[in-house]
Amino acid sequence: MIRNFLGRLGPLLALVLLFLAGSLLSPTFLTSENLLNVLTRSSVIGIIAIGATFIITARGLDLSVGAMAALVAGLSILCMNALLPMMGAVGALILGLLLAFAFGGAAGLVNGGLVVWGRIDAFIVTLGTMGIMRSLITWMSDGGSISLDFALRGVGRPLYYGTVLGIPVPVLIFAALAILGEIAMTRLRFGRHVTAIGSNAEVARHSAIRVDRARMATYALQGLCVGLATLIYIPRLGAVTPSTGMLWELEAIAAVIIGGTALSGGYGRVWGTVAGVLILGLVANILNLTSFVSPHLNGAFQGAIIVIAVFLQRRSTSR
Repeated sequence: MIRNFLGRLGPLLALVLLFLAGSLLSPTFLTSENLLNVLTRSSVIGIIAIGATFIITARGLDLSVGAMAALVAGLSILCMNALLPMMGAVGALILGLLLAFAFGGAAGLVNGGLVVWGRIDAFIVTLGTMGIMRSLITWMSDGGSISLDFALRGVGRPLYYGTVLGIPVPVLIFAALAILGEIAMTRLRFGRHVTAIGSNAEVARHSAIRVDRARMATYALQGLCVGLATLIYIPRLGAVTPSTGMLWELEAIAAVIIGGTALSGGYGRVWGTVAGVLILGLVANILNLTSFVSPHLNGAFQGAIIVIAVFLQRRSTSR
C-alpha cells in the first residue's frame, strides 16, 4: 500500500520537499519573481516533455528533440527574415510561427516514418536524426549564429516575456497544453490506444487498433510540441546557434520518467510529467541560488535522477 501511494503521489511529495528545502536554503526562493521565473523557464521543456510522454507511453523514444528545436528555430528565423521586407514584421512573424509548427511536425513525421514503416529501432533512428539535424544547423549557421531581425524581436517579444493577468504567456500555454494532454491521455480514444500499444502492440493490433497510425501520431505530436516550444523560445534568444537545445532531450525524458510514466511503455500520466518538469526546474533553481553545489552539475543531477527513477520502476515491476 505504501509503495503504491508513493508511486502515485511521489512526484507531488518531491515538489513539497523541494519547496521546503528551497525556502530554508535561500530567502529569495519563495518570492513571486523567482517562482514565476522558474515556471517560465520550465515551460519550454515542459511543452516538449508532454509530447515525449505520449511517445514513451507507446514504448517509443525520441532523442532528437533538442537538435530538432535548433533546426526548427534556424529555419523559422531564416524564413521570417526573408519575409520581413514583403510582409512586414507582424505578417512575417505570424507566418514564421506557422512554419515552425510545419517544420516541427514534418521532422516528427520523418522520425515516425523511419520507426514505423522503416522498422528501425527508435533509439537508432532518433540518435541518427539528432546528429543530422545538429549538423544541418551548424552548416546553416556556418558554426556561428542565425539572428532574428531586430524588427521581429520587438514584435515577438510578448511570446516569451508577455503576461496575462500577471501570469507569463509561456506558463499559460504550458498549462493549457498540459490540460489537453491529460484529457487526451485519460479520456480520449487516442490516449487509450497509446497505452494499449505500449502494453502490448500485438494484442492492440488484434483489438483492431491501428498501431502504426497511432505510433506515427505520437511522433508527429512530439514534433508539433517542439515547434510550439521553439516559437516561444526564439524571442528570448533572438538567435540560434549549433548549441541551442543541447541536452533538452535529457531534460524531457527525465521529466517524463520522474513523473511516473513507465520507460517500458504501457503507462503514462501527463500530470506527472508536469510535476517532473517542475522538480527539475526547482532543482536547477536551488543550485543557482545556493553555493553548496555548482550549477554546472545540473546535468549530472538530471542523469542521476533518470537512472534512479528507472531503477525504482524496475524494482517495483519485478516484485
